Amino acid sequence: MAGRFRPPTPTTRTTFRGGHTPVPPPPNAPLDPGSAPEPDPAPGPAPDLGLTLGPLRRGPADPTFRVTPDGSVWRASRTPEGPGTIRLAAVRDGAPAAEAWGPGATWLLDNAPALLGAEDDPAAFVPRHKLVLASLRRRPGLRLTRTGLVLESLIPTILEQKVTATEAYASWRQLVRTFGEPAPGPAPEGMYVMPDARSWTRIPSWEWHRANVDGKRSATIVRAARVAARLEEAVLMDPPAARRRLELIPGIGPWTSAETIQRSNGAPDEVTTGDLHLPGIVGWALAGDRAADDEAMLDLLAPYAGQRHRAVRLILLSGRVPPRRAPRMAPGDITRI
Repeated sequence: MAGRFRPPTPTTRTTFRGGHTPVPPPPNAPLDPGSAPEPDPAPGPAPDLGLTLGPLRRGPADPTFRVTPDGSVWRASRTPEGPGTIRLAAVRDGAPAAEAWGPGATWLLDNAPALLGAEDDPAAFVPRHKLVLASLRRRPGLRLTRTGLVLESLIPTILEQKVTATEAYASWRQLVRTFGEPAPGPAPEGMYVMPDARSWTRIPSWEWHRANVDGKRSATIVRAARVAARLEEAVLMDPPAARRRLELIPGIGPWTSAETIQRSNGAPDEVTTGDLHLPGIVGWALAGDRAADDEAMLDLLAPYAGQRHRAVRLILLSGRVPPRRAPRMAPGDITRI
C-alpha cells in the first residue's frame, strides 16, 4: 500500500514542460444545471486534467488557460465557429464533465472528448526502461490531448523559438491581452481569447517590439496567419504530412512543427528535435549521457517507435535531469533598444 502514498514529483521547469500542471482535487458538487454530459473518456482510468491539458498552458499566467480552486480547468479558444470558453472538471469519481459558452461553445463541447484524450491509446505504450515504467505508474491518468486547432498551438510555439520560456510566456500574455478579446461566459477574470488570423497580420511592428518579439518571429507568425485556413487543414492529416504542411512556411522548422502537431493532432510519435536541452535530458535519463545529441536521443527512443512523444513526456515528468554545469540563459529584452 505504500506506493499509493508516494509524494508527487515537485513541479519544476522540466516537469512543467512535460505537462505537469497542478489541479486541485474537485469537490463532489455537480456542474451547473445547464452543463453538458460527461464526454466519453479514453479507456482505462479517468484522464488526469492537469496532465492531459497541461501542455496547452503557456506559463502560469496564460490568459487563455486557468485552473481554479474548485478543480476546474478553463480554456478560451478561437474555434472555427468563433470564440468560446470551456470549463472542464472532474466531478464524478474523477470522470470529467464540460460546459461551454460563446459562439464556439458547440464546437468546443463536440471536441471535448478528443481534448481529454478519447482518441489516445495509452495501452499501446510499452515501457522499456525502469524510469519510464515508474513514471507511467505514477500517472495512470496521462492522456495525449488533441485540440483540433493548429494556429492556437503554432503561434505561441513560434514565440518560444530561441528565447527563454519566461520571455515567450510574457510576449504571449501581452499580445493576447492587447489584441484578443475577453473570454465569453463566466470565465475567471483576466481570461482572453487569442486574436483571429486577420488580427495577427495587422499587429503593428512597434507592438511586436513592445511585446519583446523580434522581427524574425513576428514575420513568421504573420506568414502563418495569412495562410491560416490551409494550416488548419493539417488536423485532418497524418502527423508527418501535417508537419510537412507547416514547414512550408519560412521560419517554421522541425522543432516548431513537432511542438505544434503534438498538441493539435494528439500525435504520440512526433519527437521534438533541434531543442537545446531535450537530448541531454533524455540521454541522461535513459543512458547517463548528458552530452546526447538529437541522433543519440532518437536512437535511445527507438524502442518506443510509434509512442516516442509519450515516452519523452514520461521522462520529463520523472523530473530526472542532469546536474547543471552552467548558469541559465539570461532573458533578453529588445524593448529597450
